[in-house]
Amino acid sequence: MKRRPVVAGQFYSSSQLGLKRQVQQFLDPAAGRERALGIVSPHAGFMYSGAVAGAVYSSIAAPKTFVLLGPNHTGMGAPVALYAEGEWEIPTATFSVDGAFAQLLLAQSRLIQPDTEAHAREHSLEVQLPFIDATAKDAAIVPIAVMHASLEACKAVGEAIAAAIRQTPYEVTMVASTDMSHYVSDKTARRLDSLALQHVLALDPEGLYKTVHEQRISMCGVYPATIMLFAAKALGAQRVRQVRYATSGEVSGDFEQVVGYAGLIIL
Repeated sequence: MKRRPVVAGQFYSSSQLGLKRQVQQFLDPAAGRERALGIVSPHAGFMYSGAVAGAVYSSIAAPKTFVLLGPNHTGMGAPVALYAEGEWEIPTATFSVDGAFAQLLLAQSRLIQPDTEAHAREHSLEVQLPFIDATAKDAAIVPIAVMHASLEACKAVGEAIAAAIRQTPYEVTMVASTDMSHYVSDKTARRLDSLALQHVLALDPEGLYKTVHEQRISMCGVYPATIMLFAAKALGAQRVRQVRYATSGEVSGDFEQVVGYAGLIIL
């Protein structure tokens, strides 16, 4: 199966040359690259969140495979949906799904289900691919869309991913795709997002999950981020570095209705 791009020309340029130029403006060739267990990266239109995503991808060493964890905005498909085989296309590249790793995952947890419907119209993972193409060109991907998950399910899925990574002889990096607060003032977004991000920085998945729900923070990728933190902890993560934070107001000039974007590296 080959998944065609669905937000080219909307979230990012639909032309090969245009997309290459668009991504390059957000990358930092002078950034030091670290081997990362995982990253947090946003998924808005590149004009708004591209600088944050570019800063993160510029700062990590290229693995062989990326496990992509993103929210399911469409409500289609399985609750934890794995695109288990085939290819994903963007204007500048075609990515292979790491089928061997996908099978390891399916063997680890019944909560993870093979499902393509959840990915058919979902943008949160697709918008990571131009940055992966520019910084880790030969990498394979393992796309997982998460619609909803309890804290216990997040822990189980995270530990399943960690178990699969431990069984894999090559380097794997997880990507939690999320935007932060949505459609609040810049001041409110920064305050609320800092409450959530302090738990990411502390490698505290339980705290992140509970804080986002209790404070009603509109962080769309809280489940992917929680899953990734559980997996990173199981793999022995030592620290988290925040690379960049921004809001859409810095681009649009509208500071009354913004979306927050955070870029972090888990080491």
